[in-house]
Amino acid sequence: MIISKTPFRISFFGGGTDYPEHFNDHGGAVLGTAIDKCTYLACTRFYSKLFDYSIRLAYRQVECVNDLCAIQHAPLRECLRWVGISENIEIDCMAELPSSVGLGTSSSFVVGVLNALYSFQGRVVHPLDLAHQAIEIEREVLHEAVGCQDQAFAALGGFQLLEFRRGPEILAHRVPLSAARQFEFEQHLLMVFTGIRRRASHLAERQVQRVAQNFERLNSMRRMVDEGYAILTGSGDLTAFGQLLHRSWEAKASLDAAISNGVINEIYRAGREAGASGGKLLGAGGGGFMLFFVAPENRDAVRAALAHLEEVPVEIGAAGTKILHNEHALRVAPMTSPAAGDQAA
Repeated sequence: MIISKTPFRISFFGGGTDYPEHFNDHGGAVLGTAIDKCTYLACTRFYSKLFDYSIRLAYRQVECVNDLCAIQHAPLRECLRWVGISENIEIDCMAELPSSVGLGTSSSFVVGVLNALYSFQGRVVHPLDLAHQAIEIEREVLHEAVGCQDQAFAALGGFQLLEFRRGPEILAHRVPLSAARQFEFEQHLLMVFTGIRRRASHLAERQVQRVAQNFERLNSMRRMVDEGYAILTGSGDLTAFGQLLHRSWEAKASLDAAISNGVINEIYRAGREAGASGGKLLGAGGGGFMLFFVAPENRDAVRAALAHLEEVPVEIGAAGTKILHNEHALRVAPMTSPAAGDQAA
């Protein structure tokens, strides 16, 4: 049996600039982090000639099929096809949080599936290669309107400033925080579920179509990445980070009227009035999780104002996708990209 663990992510600044439609011409960057909430995949070998099926998949549903083309779960089907597995495998899928909540869960799933399947074959693939392959599967095979940040955070993990260049070329710069500064930062984070689940694809498609129209706004959001990085790596009051998040909230809401709505606006207003210095609707918009930046002395007041919403505690800087269990000896293949850290692919 092979078991993979792959983190979800929170991005703070730069979302929208990670679409090739933007960064191929203008460059892009995102400041964000992998978090301690994950998806898990278990792959098990079985002897299909003794069964009446050759592939078994268990997620919300269970599929038992004899041909890849019969698989209804498109990401699983295409990942199996991508790595060249067509029989004698069972895949069980588990996650700590549901999909369509703004935490990059879909891309984390694809990265985790690829990592598990390659390990099932006895192959080792570099994290950045996993990210690039996940991007290609989602964009070119599944035709999803996704950016390139989610796959990179899922594969690399950590608290990162990711740069996107034509190709795509992804440069990953780990944010150098001391343990004390990271703990201080985490004490300012408060994440709640808005109660609205949505597929981000239609919102992402709208935003992609408006890339040229939103050029100046996206460039402004790109500059906030550097501002946020400077605040984090400095020694000043972190309240400035929350204030920058508020500026980003206003900028993102101006990209498309569908990003926010009356329910979300009311949640944000209540959090700010209770003492949050800023916040962010995670993901493409329309629903999902909302992150508030709150000084520790104001956390109880903000929690009380949002008591009707489910809070999910998070820790930042989680490790990227990894194999938790592998009872088979691996045939180690050469890595095809440079080591993680400050890197390019």
